[in-house]
Amino acid sequence: MTTSTTDDDGASLSRLGRLALGLGLALQATEDFRDMEDTIDYAESAGVPLPSVLAPLASGTMVSAGVGIALWRLPRLATGAAATFLTVVTLTMHDFWTKEPDEGRSGERLAFFGNLAMLGGVLIALREAWRR
Repeated sequence: MTTSTTDDDGASLSRLGRLALGLGLALQATEDFRDMEDTIDYAESAGVPLPSVLAPLASGTMVSAGVGIALWRLPRLATGAAATFLTVVTLTMHDFWTKEPDEGRSGERLAFFGNLAMLGGVLIALREAWRR
């Protein structure tokens, strides 16, 4: 029985993509812990309830989800958590359309589109997780 080189390349490419996506998500989330006080202040300014609890919890969840995606452990849970996080945070914390130009609209727009791109990758991984 022969194996297809194309199938092997596709599986390797998927593994590499999951590794890059997961590490990118986890490492970006670890940045929140470098200055958690600033992260909490930012969450509070966006109207997040209990920011001193929810900001570290959200960051920790994203680190865990990213590691889960990178290692492809509990992939449904990891991708589901990342998709939920990115959806909520993108729509509530990076709502550039509600900002005035002098209120940091361009920075929020950049964060929104960056999160949107990450969400796209996570949704592809989520589909792969549910296909298995």
